[in-house]
Amino acid sequence: MGQWLSWFFGRQDKTNTNNDEKCIKSKPTYVTDDGNSTSKSGEQIQQTEYRITVTTMDRKGAGTNANVMCVLHNDQGQSTGTIVLNAFLKNDFERGNTDEYQINSTPLEKIDTIEIWRDDTALSTNEWFLEVIKVYSKASDTTYVFPFLRWIKEHYRYKIRHLDTSLPQDDPNKEQRRMELNDKKEAYQMEVKVPGLQIQAKEIPDDEHFSFDYKFDILAQAAGLTVTGKIVEVTSGRWEDLDDLSNIYLPTVFTKPSPLANKTWDTDEHFGFQRIGRIHNTLISLCTEIPNKLAVTDEMLQPFLEGQTVQDVISQKNLFFVDLELQDGIPTKPGFTVCAPIALFYHNKQSKLVPIAIQLKQQPADDNPVFLPSDPPYTWLFAKMWYNNADTCYHQSVAHLGFTHLIMEGCVLVTHRNLSHSHPIFKLLAPHFIYLLAINGLALETLINPGGSIDKVMASGIDGVFELISRKLAVWRLDEDGTLPVHLEKRGVLDPSVLCGYHYRDDALPLYYAIKHYVTKYVRLYYVSPETYAADHEIQAWAQELVKPRTEGGCGILGVPGDGSINGEPDLVTILTSIIFTVSVSHAAANFAQYDVYGFPPNYPMTLEGTPPVDKTPLTEAAIIDALPDKNATFDALTLVKILSGMGTNKLGDFEVKYVYDPKAEEVVNEFRQELEEISKRVETAEKSREFSYPWLNPDNIPNSISI
Repeated sequence: MGQWLSWFFGRQDKTNTNNDEKCIKSKPTYVTDDGNSTSKSGEQIQQTEYRITVTTMDRKGAGTNANVMCVLHNDQGQSTGTIVLNAFLKNDFERGNTDEYQINSTPLEKIDTIEIWRDDTALSTNEWFLEVIKVYSKASDTTYVFPFLRWIKEHYRYKIRHLDTSLPQDDPNKEQRRMELNDKKEAYQMEVKVPGLQIQAKEIPDDEHFSFDYKFDILAQAAGLTVTGKIVEVTSGRWEDLDDLSNIYLPTVFTKPSPLANKTWDTDEHFGFQRIGRIHNTLISLCTEIPNKLAVTDEMLQPFLEGQTVQDVISQKNLFFVDLELQDGIPTKPGFTVCAPIALFYHNKQSKLVPIAIQLKQQPADDNPVFLPSDPPYTWLFAKMWYNNADTCYHQSVAHLGFTHLIMEGCVLVTHRNLSHSHPIFKLLAPHFIYLLAINGLALETLINPGGSIDKVMASGIDGVFELISRKLAVWRLDEDGTLPVHLEKRGVLDPSVLCGYHYRDDALPLYYAIKHYVTKYVRLYYVSPETYAADHEIQAWAQELVKPRTEGGCGILGVPGDGSINGEPDLVTILTSIIFTVSVSHAAANFAQYDVYGFPPNYPMTLEGTPPVDKTPLTEAAIIDALPDKNATFDALTLVKILSGMGTNKLGDFEVKYVYDPKAEEVVNEFRQELEEISKRVETAEKSREFSYPWLNPDNIPNSISI
């Protein structure tokens, strides 16, 4: 009777389970089970002491007022009786709370499984998000860990094994596993929202929303920046000159981007470096012959090659090019132009990459000259600005939005739909997916919708952005474009002796190999033979949905190793490495330098008014100013890139949510963190001697996931 009263009165103080404040950890509560602790033979067994700690997830609506019960099991068929988890006169199971209970029950030699359930008491209006339960057995002096990371439905009796990490063929609770996957397939439905683009979530599942919405409210942040920067006083009219534009920066809000602060923004050395160490570093390729469509001659280029011939610099692997052919003829906003330029770059004897020729359109013509460093200064500067304006479209559409945010949204959905929470590969990937669906959903509402920020600040508008993504999607391959060493090799720049000063390559490659090393060691813990892969129907279904055409409801990703069938370690490791690298390193490289690059519009204009130059007529500073966006548009762009340059989640390897509890896997994670620390030290050392800083691929500056 006393035990029943303890349970009853303990339930009465339950209040609002959606309280946003963390509860204080409770003191241990001593309870007993229902007295039915028995052996397999039905004999009464001597009792021992257990300490059970229950952690409720720190997220909206995670707490519950329900009554919670559990049973402990071993693998010999023995179990405790029903244990009612209740802290007397305390509001337990609240959001972010860890509750602790002392119980006396059957002394199990080894605890294999915990069985837990909750009722539907009238005070309980929501499910309960249980993070983890830890059980310490005094008899064996051992702590058993049961990671749940699940919503606990009413009345369903969940059985979770110690460490909860198993391939489907090894899981004794197959029916529960099927039920949970069916639920996830219902929650994570996929559809093509924009014709020609990647698969996306039909609706953002509740689990994927931001924990703290205000932190990620782009519109609110924009309003705050506007007020703080006192922008309202200067947001009308046009700029008078470059000095006028240079004087808008404030020490605490819109600081001077480094190209402006260092007075390098208009130099050829800085323009060349932007191809290998700023916001878009994945197009430059070794030139083995001059493209036919580029109307240059040896005589035209000779003055810029330090006394060498074109063939000399080609043979020395010092000539490079970028061709933006993919965006030729894409839609633009009315009255705006986006070029599809070709440019040649020379890696000179001072180990600096400099432009030596820019053709703003694909095909030679009288009104499409090749601009050269010997042209009138403002004419040459104008050609470089139009080139960067074109590169803005490619960067934002392809390198950033299309092939980090959107391509990875499909991978998130497929992972949730096909891999159980208990699957080791789900636990490997989950920390890298946090908030990705949420930020993509928010972007669709505020950034890439008609009339949204992208429509306002980019010359292509959203129609051009979507067209360019669609074109690239038809040729993008995970085993080439999504696999860094292969992509560098394909462009002829994998060799570190080629194109010295290629900071992106030099910093990204060690990270790629560190991730691959981490993934390989992790995978080997659970897959011991080709038969293991073949028997894992979840990972096979995952791979199949990655490659299934979008018209049939899949991701439609090209170049997935195995083409929908995981045949062994190389297939799985390549896919996993590409995913983790893309959501962390690739996105960091494409995103976090945005303010530094776009923050001074002449340096990298997102829009230019008027038309590109059609001849080499000498221009003046006034022509530059006339082409730049007015004050309103400038501050729209500054506000956007300032917000997007902010880091939203923890650094790579420092996971917001702990998914991995298997000690062998934890050791692999720790080794990964140690390798990242060594890489961070090497980047910090390299930064001390770099003429142009490139801090964005220091692991300390790379988030785990795409969350902004």
